[in-house]
Amino acid sequence: MAGQKITPAVNNYNSPYSPGHRSKGKRSWRGRLVTAVVVLAGLAVVIIGGVAWLASKAQAVEFELKAVTQLVPVLRKDIEANEAAKAAATADLMRAHATSAREASQDPLWTLAAALPGVGDNFAAVSEVARTADDVTTLAITPLVQDFGSLRWDDLVPSRMGADFKALQDASPSITTAANAVKNSARRLDEIDTATLLPQVATPLELARTELESINNALEAAASVSQLAPPMMGSESARTYLLIFQNNAEARASGGIPGALATLQVHNGQLSLSDQTSATQLGVMSPPVETDLEQTQIYSSRLGKYMQDINLTPDFPTAAATAKTMWERKTGQTVDGVISIDPVALSYVLEATGPVKITQPALVALASAGLPTELTGNNIVQTLLSDVYAKINKPASQDIYFAGVAREIFSALSAGKGNAKGLIEGLTRASSEGRVLVWSGYPAEQSVIGQYALSGSVAGPSISPAQFGAYFNDGTGAKMDYHVKRTVQLVKECPQNGYEQTTVRVTSTNTAPADAATSLPAYVTGGGAFGVPAGSVQTNIVAYGPVQANVETAKLDGQPTDFAPYRHSNRPVGVIAIQLAPGESRTVDITFGKIVQHTEPNVVVTPTVQDVKDVILPTVVPQCG
Repeated sequence: MAGQKITPAVNNYNSPYSPGHRSKGKRSWRGRLVTAVVVLAGLAVVIIGGVAWLASKAQAVEFELKAVTQLVPVLRKDIEANEAAKAAATADLMRAHATSAREASQDPLWTLAAALPGVGDNFAAVSEVARTADDVTTLAITPLVQDFGSLRWDDLVPSRMGADFKALQDASPSITTAANAVKNSARRLDEIDTATLLPQVATPLELARTELESINNALEAAASVSQLAPPMMGSESARTYLLIFQNNAEARASGGIPGALATLQVHNGQLSLSDQTSATQLGVMSPPVETDLEQTQIYSSRLGKYMQDINLTPDFPTAAATAKTMWERKTGQTVDGVISIDPVALSYVLEATGPVKITQPALVALASAGLPTELTGNNIVQTLLSDVYAKINKPASQDIYFAGVAREIFSALSAGKGNAKGLIEGLTRASSEGRVLVWSGYPAEQSVIGQYALSGSVAGPSISPAQFGAYFNDGTGAKMDYHVKRTVQLVKECPQNGYEQTTVRVTSTNTAPADAATSLPAYVTGGGAFGVPAGSVQTNIVAYGPVQANVETAKLDGQPTDFAPYRHSNRPVGVIAIQLAPGESRTVDITFGKIVQHTEPNVVVTPTVQDVKDVILPTVVPQCG
């Protein structure tokens, strides 16, 4: 081995041409592939895990929100049964479920998913719904249910001892806070663009919006009642109201001709009726009470001349202010406001109070002609709007009967007779149908009343953007409208020139017997005194469209006909007079165009003897190409 040359070792890994280097290159490529697969697999596991995590959270949110929804009827039942403790427990459970839904939708991974393009809007929308449910249950339902336990329905209605409004006044701040919380939640949901959402998210969201709007409206009304009811019911000082009884047997736009009149004194919830008279006895106003030019053009100067015609206009604030001026001018008595009620509303009251016996000697004598001596929710409408004319021939005696019946019913109310909760429900139903209308002579109070249908306004915050109106004014000068049946329907026409069109369709039928001219009293038929054949009915049909729209065309029984176009408070108005012989039906179509409001339309009608739900038919929507 001596002398053998030893070759130093060579680092073959440094040679790009060495076999070792090529072998390493292959291992590097495979290593990177393996690494990539491992990384992708790991990422897939993370994604799958994240998706699974999100799915589990979504299921949790869905479960919790469904639980809240299922508890709503339970809470309603607890409240209706006056079970304060059960209602509180149900409300607490609702809040717990809603809070859990909110927490599940605020998970960091959920929040990250909500920021992703495309699908993120859906996660964000669900989060907002969960947040809304939590806010509504925590800030509105729970405190309101707690206050519910301190409220007694019997304390809030008139009685011989008066009413106790302290609990309602104490609850007013909570009600107002709850109303604001729901309003803010509703506003947040309305700001979500459903066009970017999956149907599985968009559909429940729309339902949530609808429900929240209903709750919002109810809470705002409750907040207003809690603020206005005590002073208007005389908690601070006695109030005097002019009480008008609208007689639906002779149609006027807001219900019926003002027949019997009285003043209603209210002090701490105690009621007393006095100064009863009739519109006829009040006489003619000379000079007439001034009314605005628009309404005078539509309804004539009779608006300011006769108490019987103050409500030819459907705008009750106008009619009430005019009535106040007329009353004060004729009697010298100042009134704080005006309240209107019709016999159908009285039937709702009697359903709560139970039967009211007639005890006044003068009424008993008149009832001996064949009228009932006990008034109920079932017989009062027919008695006041039909039988009284068949049994009592003299108008003056009829007025005495009307006034006496009103006194008997209000005496029962002031005595606290009947079910308090049922009474409130009956009056609420009557006001929703336009059968009870209220106007306050105090501007601050009237500005609040004007936000609700109770005001009977045709303009302002109580009117929806796409609201139509169908009102009826008698042209017979008689009491034949008891025999007229009507239906009102909106027909959405195909758009023209980019604008929507809607037709107000009114079908009227005279159901009086063929021999009405002789079988019905002349006081009911009018006896042809105003140029209308006895037994026939003449009606001025007045249709209102939405603000800024136009009244375009009119048809009578499908044929074009002339009509009178007007405007009232920037709303288009069309008027058509029709006459119906016994058994005859006629249909009036008044079409409004250039409608810019793209909300769902609704229609308000004159309250008649019929149930309002039988008068207003479902809207017709055509197939447009």
